[in-house]
Amino acid sequence: MLEPRGAHQPIIIYRPILPSDLEVLEEIHVALFPIRYERDFFLSVVQGHGIVSWAAVDVSRSDGGRDKLVGFVTTRLMSAKESEISDLLRYNASRQDLMLVYILTLGVVENYRNHGIATSLVCEVIKYASSITNCRAVYLHVISYNLPAIHFYEKMSFACVRRLQKFYYINGQHYDSYLFVYYVNGGHSLCSPLNIVAAVAAYLRDLFKVLASKLWRKQEKHIPRYLKCKETSSLLVAQNRRILGADNSACQSV
Repeated sequence: MLEPRGAHQPIIIYRPILPSDLEVLEEIHVALFPIRYERDFFLSVVQGHGIVSWAAVDVSRSDGGRDKLVGFVTTRLMSAKESEISDLLRYNASRQDLMLVYILTLGVVENYRNHGIATSLVCEVIKYASSITNCRAVYLHVISYNLPAIHFYEKMSFACVRRLQKFYYINGQHYDSYLFVYYVNGGHSLCSPLNIVAAVAAYLRDLFKVLASKLWRKQEKHIPRYLKCKETSSLLVAQNRRILGADNSACQSV
């Protein structure tokens, strides 16, 4: 029996998920998630077969459950080129060994929520991914109606990069999924803020050139033919070049 929320201030420690956690791990998954996982999944988690995981336990419990799971996160290390976000990563195409960490499941039992456990578990994942020099990101899916999870990952500085239509099929109904990414070790998105600013600056520069050209043609139509001498044209062209030069400088500053 879990102690009631607010009955005490828990002392949480984090450790790998162990074979002795099998039954509790499965029970919590059944209680928290609409998706049913196969027994083989849980066996792979507790045995560490292709899955890296962390458990949260409350060592201050007085009911004999000092080593019982109250939270967990399960992850898998996978090849970047075989992932669904390979097109979102900025890296040298010649590198064939780049990796990603995919978060499979993350959960905290209800009585232990709002104690920062989920945040600490995700931080463990980020530290793990960052320690792998050829890893470029941590990513995961969130079902579209899970607003608390969406807000949580946004608060953790994950970027929502894509919405996947009908990604989940649960109890005879389709649900969309959001794809969240946290970049590590320089694996920034191709659509990084810097690239967006550069694209906007280039667009504004080209737009200014077009408008300046149209304005020049419009002014030229209203100049009497006998005044269209070489000196006048040179003056206008010089003025126009100064304007373009100022615009180019502004764009470079951005």
